[in-house]
Amino acid sequence: MTRRQLLQGIAAMPISFAGVVSATAQGNRDVAYGGTSLPAGIRSRLINNVNGITYHVLEAGFEGPARPCVLLIHGFPELAYSWRRVILPLARAGFHVIAPDLRGYGRSGGTDVTYDDNLQPFTILNKVRDMLGLLSAIGYRSVAAVVGHDHGSGVAAWCALARPDVFRSVVLMSAPFAGAPALPFNTASDAPKPSASRGGNVDDDLAKLPVPRKYYQTYYTTRPANENMWHPPQGIHNFLRAYYHFKSADFKDNKPFALTANSATEMSKLPRYYVMDLNKGMAETVSPEMPSASAIAACKWLPEEELRVYSSEYGRTGFQGGLNSYRVNRDAKYSAELQLFAGRTIDVPAAFIAGKSDWGPYQRAGAVET
Repeated sequence: MTRRQLLQGIAAMPISFAGVVSATAQGNRDVAYGGTSLPAGIRSRLINNVNGITYHVLEAGFEGPARPCVLLIHGFPELAYSWRRVILPLARAGFHVIAPDLRGYGRSGGTDVTYDDNLQPFTILNKVRDMLGLLSAIGYRSVAAVVGHDHGSGVAAWCALARPDVFRSVVLMSAPFAGAPALPFNTASDAPKPSASRGGNVDDDLAKLPVPRKYYQTYYTTRPANENMWHPPQGIHNFLRAYYHFKSADFKDNKPFALTANSATEMSKLPRYYVMDLNKGMAETVSPEMPSASAIAACKWLPEEELRVYSSEYGRTGFQGGLNSYRVNRDAKYSAELQLFAGRTIDVPAAFIAGKSDWGPYQRAGAVET
């Protein structure tokens, strides 16, 4: 199979939003979680000593030697389990498929972090280092493709940009890649700029709207965010049910369109799971959109048994490991190091995929075009 065929196959493949995988009657005892919903042929493995932590992976296609490898990187709040409908079809196509729980998620290390812990392990370049270390530990010097969804899209993009010799092609899902931050150019004659405050920003402007709002990624950087989602009034299982439903195609108001500017007025048109009411946490934001019992019973892309995998894992670990990545992304101290790659582009074969009802590509004006 060529890289082009691989990319076309992934684009046409149903992911976790369609179709239910039936497990064997006995369940799958080769996995750390989701044993009653993951079919035989998928197994768990713990890989020790990967950039200082232990990594948990789900994999398939490991039986044959010298198979080309595909690396699948999940988003937030997700797990390796999110690739459950993709792993076996890719393995049957001839690939060794590896889907890790990222650092800070699921059964991988880094979940026992607090808000006050060091953020450096959660930088994007350290996650690229994690992926390199994981592949090296398993015995791969390169992969046929790296595929990322949501937050994992950014990790996959940086893998492809930083190490095209290792990551031979890339598929980005839902979240467009804006590229490496630019360095100031041709500024030798400019007057010195004060180091004081740069003035207002979109967060300030959102808070000043007639109905005050805030960007969810800003909220995710705050201390209360983890507790709000980990121990919500409705319970973590119902919180995740409402959250996933609110962002899905089942929520009929998800009819995305491109914004004309990255202004507070334009951003206020985004759904409230992206631009929240200023005085609400995420638990309170999604609670009114809890689907009915009949809608839950009819939900084939996320039945209760599968949702319970997420609620059990996040109920055990909390969300701080994932939230730390948002804190890093919003901290100029960490984004400055990415300027080492200013001007670099992704030059390996690449594809971008998003759902018809997915607002992800439209969070920022011009992101898809970039």
